[in-house]
Amino acid sequence: MKINFLVLFLVFGFSVRAQDISIQVLSAVEKDKVLANAEVMIQRNGESSAKRVTNSSGRATINGGFQDDSNTLLIIKKENYSSLVVKCPCNDLTYALSPVMKNLDGMRIVLNWGKYPEDLDSHLSFPGNHIYFDHKKGSSSNLDVDDTNSYGPETITINNKKFGQTYHYFVHDYSNKEDLNSSKLSASAAKVFVYVGQSLVKTYYIPKNKKGNVWNLFKINENGEIIDINTIISKTVDEVGIGGSSNDDNQEEVYVSNDDKKTALLLNKKGDLAYQDKDVDAALNFYKQAIEYNPVFGQAYGNLGLMYIKKGYKAEAIYSNRKAITYAAGNSINTTKASAYYNIAKIFENDNDFEEALNYYKLAKEFKENTVYDNAIIRVENKIRG
Repeated sequence: MKINFLVLFLVFGFSVRAQDISIQVLSAVEKDKVLANAEVMIQRNGESSAKRVTNSSGRATINGGFQDDSNTLLIIKKENYSSLVVKCPCNDLTYALSPVMKNLDGMRIVLNWGKYPEDLDSHLSFPGNHIYFDHKKGSSSNLDVDDTNSYGPETITINNKKFGQTYHYFVHDYSNKEDLNSSKLSASAAKVFVYVGQSLVKTYYIPKNKKGNVWNLFKINENGEIIDINTIISKTVDEVGIGGSSNDDNQEEVYVSNDDKKTALLLNKKGDLAYQDKDVDAALNFYKQAIEYNPVFGQAYGNLGLMYIKKGYKAEAIYSNRKAITYAAGNSINTTKASAYYNIAKIFENDNDFEEALNYYKLAKEFKENTVYDNAIIRVENKIRG
């Protein structure tokens, strides 16, 4: 079929250099399992442009005219799997879909990268445990898939995070493990996808033009908050698996322009109006968009958590409330944190996890005195005693 490049230029608003985008889709939790009949879509400038379905080899090719850059989104969907949304470049890469998780406080971490280096390794360390290729099973956590021949995935699943424990996730360039000044990890096009419940909640893109053989991504603190680090550092082989120094583990500084902050405020307001009109789906999407413009917008995370509760997405609601706690700011910071901890506790209580509920009700009370919190603590303590 003859392609009319002028039409494509008018529709998509960019100068077209004909290029196919070809990918393969695998399962994130079963080694080399291909996923057929997954829907693959390219989106450019917010407009859906083309769709394909993966074949029996898990492959799909979208033909012609798409720029394979950060202004292009790749979206992959399949029933019973969490949808994946990722910025390109994506041609010739492999992506892995995560089956929906059923545990309330579980998490799945999926690493993908390019052709080089051939061997990147996922690591998760927490008290008494170091999960990686040589120790694949730990306390309520395991390395589902290990890959040594480029692309990934490498997948670690936390089945049930333990309250009061700190978790640390990072990626080691095993191919260049002896070269502390290598820049090959930074050039790997690596991406890490974090899933809770049935949703992709966070995507990390590797920092570019950096030297080092370890990508230090995030920590989960004792209260369950994810602390983004997202830096590249250097470690000897013997040091891998040992917690970083305080300088290595500093929280990532996120710059948000004033224009993006204003846009986020506007989108948050639109979410409020949609919620007032009882349109939960629209409100949820507006709050998500607000966070895309301002990733440290605590109020939007709190609102998103409420929408997830309304939708029955309990794991996602816990995640969003934890983010609201992390980014709480201003004169109402203690009120915001107390309310978010209370929301988390209520979810655990309704799920009959009374020990965990009690932990979070007590945290709410630490930040603000409220008879509601006092009554909740008494109620849950009585349930524990039976």
